[in-house]
Amino acid sequence: MPTLPDILTDDSKKQKVISDCVELIEAEVGDKGGISGLAIKAGYKAVKGIKPGFVEGAVTDLLPEFAKALDPIYQDAKTQGKSVADFFSANSTRCADALLTITDGKAQRAKNAVAKGAYDKLRGSAKKNVEAAIPRLGRIIEKHAG
Repeated sequence: MPTLPDILTDDSKKQKVISDCVELIEAEVGDKGGISGLAIKAGYKAVKGIKPGFVEGAVTDLLPEFAKALDPIYQDAKTQGKSVADFFSANSTRCADALLTITDGKAQRAKNAVAKGAYDKLRGSAKKNVEAAIPRLGRIIEKHAG
């Protein structure tokens, strides 16, 4: 069975996967409301202001590591004959933990003070926000994994 990194980073799919992930981020940020939503939107705006294409570049850089981190969950879904989107939704905490392990490591090593500061401010609420995004992410993976 092909691995998730092989599927999502394949040259024929990679750019569309990246575009879909950037759209997912935009949609998730746009959906946030209330006081915490204002903080998320402000942090996202600061990160986007670092340089044009920063978010797309970050997704491009993170995609192989994210795919590797999510591969065991993807393989579990496939082995159990379940829909990837449904399985990811049912295992949103496990998926969020896998992704946040990667971003926490990146943030610790970040040289850009604006990006690091924005991440540090938002990290406290990150898990619930990442968990909320997992259904959309599962649908993206299912779409590209076929």
